[in-house]
Amino acid sequence: MHALILKPGKEKSLQRRHPWLFSGAVARVKGAPEVGETVRIVSADGAFLAHAAFSPASQIRARVWNWSETEAVDEAFFFQRLRAALGQRESIEAFRHPKGAVRLVHGESDGLPGVIADRYAETIVLQCLSAGAERWRATIAGQLLQLTGCACVYERSDAEVRQLEGLPARSGIVLGAEPPPRIETFEPGAPGLRFLSDPRHGQKTGLFLDQRDNRALIGALARGADVLDVFCYGGGFSLAAAAGGAREVTAMDSSADALALARDNVALNGLPADRLHWREADAFKALRLLRDQGRSFDLVILDPPKFAPTAAHVERAARAYKDINLLGFKLLRPGGALVTFSCSGGVGVELFQKIVAGAALDAGVAANVEKRLMAAPDHPACLNFPEGEYLKGLVCRVRIVGA
Repeated sequence: MHALILKPGKEKSLQRRHPWLFSGAVARVKGAPEVGETVRIVSADGAFLAHAAFSPASQIRARVWNWSETEAVDEAFFFQRLRAALGQRESIEAFRHPKGAVRLVHGESDGLPGVIADRYAETIVLQCLSAGAERWRATIAGQLLQLTGCACVYERSDAEVRQLEGLPARSGIVLGAEPPPRIETFEPGAPGLRFLSDPRHGQKTGLFLDQRDNRALIGALARGADVLDVFCYGGGFSLAAAAGGAREVTAMDSSADALALARDNVALNGLPADRLHWREADAFKALRLLRDQGRSFDLVILDPPKFAPTAAHVERAARAYKDINLLGFKLLRPGGALVTFSCSGGVGVELFQKIVAGAALDAGVAANVEKRLMAAPDHPACLNFPEGEYLKGLVCRVRIVGA
């Protein structure tokens, strides 16, 4: 087997079971491995460290499959990993519901770097985001159908991260029947909502499944409230707020298609359309306009796109996060709550709270952290892979003066 020989002292992260090996740690390549081919990673003194997928175009030169010298990376290996991933989700109600929408495989946290698989009722949407995942694509798709009994696997390997792996974007049917243009799914639990997803053109794989539990929280926070939902996409938080008894919901997104989907979701759930108001607008400009108009809300939700896709973008992202949160605080009534998120892997939990604290200070408000939020449990964060904890959120309650 081909091998990557490390520079002296560069084995420590692998010994701590971090699954990424960066190019700067590699002294030399033994043999001529193909893109995505399994290689041995060996320390400078010749000790075996891991089996990994080789990615010559990426700064992440190899992603670890396993840490066992005797375990082969073959079809049986992938079957075992996929079966284990599904088993970990058996207690999740959305997994058990026939029309549920749930993440089946979450990359490194399930021991399958670069592999994302989401189930929408009878359709699995697959993303192969690394060279290794690309090489084993057909095997993974076939085994997912075998293990789940779903009707098809549709591929959405069109994320920008594939460019860093030297891989072209690709989408379309991998196996099975053509999925419908829109898939109706049900989100169990309170408030119990139905959503339409578009496997071909929707954001990510069709829905933001990682926010499932946080949507339920919004339903509880919104009773009797005037709500502002910024970056609303298909209206997940807006629908949860309306179903939870919000007095009025104002939702905004820059995408007309997203707002059209949101309106369809409102109709699908039979919610009162007159209590939901949709704005197609740039969020930063629209929030400043609302501020200048003297508008205020009891609950403001900020769920922006990924401002920092990599660590190199953190400084610029920090400014954007501060601006958006400052405006959010400015629009809150005393005693109101700001529910704010970052999905940027490069912005850690501590940094995000520091940014939000700075925004509150500049807005002239005092606020308490009422709750810390994260992704739903079908998006697990592995202890030895902190980068996997990409979604973080805060519920910040503005203190009433004198309280």
